[in-house]
Amino acid sequence: MTSPTDALLTAADTALRTLFATPRAALPTPQPASPGAELSEEKKRLSAALMRVNHVGEVCAQALYTAQALTTPNPALRAHFTRACVEETDHLAWTKERLDALGSRTSLLNPLWYAGAFGIGLLAGRLGNAVSLGFVVETERQVEAHLMSHMDRLPAGDTASRAIVAQMAADEVKHAVDAQNAGAMELPTPVKELMRAAAKVMTTTAHYI
Repeated sequence: MTSPTDALLTAADTALRTLFATPRAALPTPQPASPGAELSEEKKRLSAALMRVNHVGEVCAQALYTAQALTTPNPALRAHFTRACVEETDHLAWTKERLDALGSRTSLLNPLWYAGAFGIGLLAGRLGNAVSLGFVVETERQVEAHLMSHMDRLPAGDTASRAIVAQMAADEVKHAVDAQNAGAMELPTPVKELMRAAAKVMTTTAHYI
């Protein structure tokens, strides 16, 4: 049984690793079926902006799952959130690696994004397991839609970024299904709309900063 102190230390460790350490993926970076074309500077900037937004999404996923694992009293559900957090680390590492390859950087506001998502995770966890899992389902659905929109916007020649985004979208579908099967409730429409509005602010800002 994990003690409250151990749980808090684990949450703090995850935050520090997410924000300040180089993430390490358990799975290899997805590779494109064919080599890409040389990207112009303008297309590189577009790809970098989109991948920075995707990296922010993974920072938030780390915070959300960590907070939910911290608040649930259910050991099985805690293991579920912890496992999902570990799986999302692959996405964090892949997007960071791609940003490096594009000669760009992660969002300067990552600590702010992490804190906001952690707060949402704490609130969701306090509202009960079904609500907490419902937040996961809705978050993953919105992230999947967001990633698929990026497939339309990424330069056709940037096959490396496109391969990463395609795999991430497939993984998010699985996470949503897993949460649904674990007992998620359907969130009220106003809550979903509020989540979309918050995500819009985050993605628009992270595109540039």
